[in-house]
Amino acid sequence: MPRRRAPHHSTRPRARLPRLLGALLLAASGVGAAAAEAAPAPPGPRAAADPLKRVVPAPASVTSGKNPYTIGGGTRIRVPRDSAAARRVGDQLAALLRPSTGHPLPVTTADGPDGIRLRLATTGPEARGLGAEGYRLRTDARSVTLTARASAGLFHGMQTLRQLLPATVESRTRQSGPWQVPGGTITDVPRYAYRGAMLDVSRHFFTVEQVKRYIDQLALYKINKLHLHLSDDQGWRIAVDSWPRLATYGGSTQVGGGRGGHYTKDDYREIVRYAQSRYLTVVPEIDMPGHTNAALASYAKLNCDGVAPPLYTGTQVGFSSLCVAKEVTYDFVDDVIRELAELTPGPYLHIGGDEAHSTSHADYVAFMDRVQPVVAKYGKTVIGWHQLTGARPAKGAIAQYWGLTGREKEVTEAARAGTRIILSPANRAYLDMKYTKDTPLGLDWAGLVEVRQSYGWDPGNYLKDAPSTAILGVEAPLWSETISTSDHIEYLAFPRLAGIAELGWSPAARHDWDAFRERLGAQGPRWSVLGIDYYRSPQIPWAGR
Repeated sequence: MPRRRAPHHSTRPRARLPRLLGALLLAASGVGAAAAEAAPAPPGPRAAADPLKRVVPAPASVTSGKNPYTIGGGTRIRVPRDSAAARRVGDQLAALLRPSTGHPLPVTTADGPDGIRLRLATTGPEARGLGAEGYRLRTDARSVTLTARASAGLFHGMQTLRQLLPATVESRTRQSGPWQVPGGTITDVPRYAYRGAMLDVSRHFFTVEQVKRYIDQLALYKINKLHLHLSDDQGWRIAVDSWPRLATYGGSTQVGGGRGGHYTKDDYREIVRYAQSRYLTVVPEIDMPGHTNAALASYAKLNCDGVAPPLYTGTQVGFSSLCVAKEVTYDFVDDVIRELAELTPGPYLHIGGDEAHSTSHADYVAFMDRVQPVVAKYGKTVIGWHQLTGARPAKGAIAQYWGLTGREKEVTEAARAGTRIILSPANRAYLDMKYTKDTPLGLDWAGLVEVRQSYGWDPGNYLKDAPSTAILGVEAPLWSETISTSDHIEYLAFPRLAGIAELGWSPAARHDWDAFRERLGAQGPRWSVLGIDYYRSPQIPWAGR
């Protein structure tokens, strides 16, 4: 079944009210937003009665205490003297809290028993079991102490601390308190190292500021990978110096024929830098050998017949292919991968590989045999869509699964042979699927995916007969055939993104629909303050409704 079937009709939501001012870690995109309508929700969440138990993703361990800590005019944020990274997290926390609380909240390296204390512990009992991203948050009447082995853990713990405070803490204007952090201890580590979200910037182009806004929303739920789909039939979105027409011509349009766009190398570096500051790794994708019409239109010599096709602004798939037999194809691939690898500090580079319907199986295998070593030559780990398992996955290669059943024999065999798997089942994790038949955005080829459907699966046992150790993590892709604004992104991503984030972070024992829907409902007021335009699923008891 194709991954991205064309929509049956134009899908555009009606106009919405302007969004409220965003909070820290939400860069202004200049796009209006507000709540889209949905069926009335059940009464507000009971989980809010215990603030420690309303966090998303669900922490690994929660022990409630008696005495809360109140953030006040004398609160200081204490950070380690010898860690610039921890200092940056402290500065981010202060910048979040100052506008809404009205308190000065100085960040200091002076040690002390009070205030909000950020600690790095690489050895000893405090560090035990926390790993690279885990944290421990202890709160009593005198202090909030956030401990981690690395600054990533401090940053993730900061997201939990945000959720323990009233939703109005996200406001950019002064609000009334009190600003109490409930007493107790949270010890938290991720289940999977790879917890991703993908944004398709090819079918519709999204600006640097729009991508930053999405990064901030991902960070709140401890997502740590941003997969950018940078090329497709409809648009090429990254500048390549050795093939300049890819961006200037191949990136000039988008679905529907509107003006496209592309990222300069400095634009891309800024996205990478911003993502790193939120502890997300950018995973760039150049889809090939199919999904390449923008490249073929830009350079006639990449076509087998030497004739460039016209630019494409529709939504069909599977009609384009690089010319596997031409040596210039591999010069092109080498140049693109080399330049993109130079720009990308993260370890991964995605080469697509799906829906190559216009490439014969023999040519597909030959192409992947040539291209995978190029990725390795430039120091990156190759990721491909799970069709890569029908070729010969290179040692260390990662396959991203987007099927519907988890029963594909080639995928299972590859997993058993050592290929690691990122799970993105389309009828569970694809954020561009409609919630219901009346959803004004999105597609429905993989089915209608309400919140419970999206949450109700276990990555550890999803692939039939594959070892659970083969699962590297999960990813929530968002394809952009029907979306073109930040409002659109948010409406399809929220609330489902939070559920996929929980499947990737929380231990399997904490996955429980009834508990999750209560905790998810408590997120609604926070999203409203942040100006996140979310779908009011009738399956969720949204707080305040």
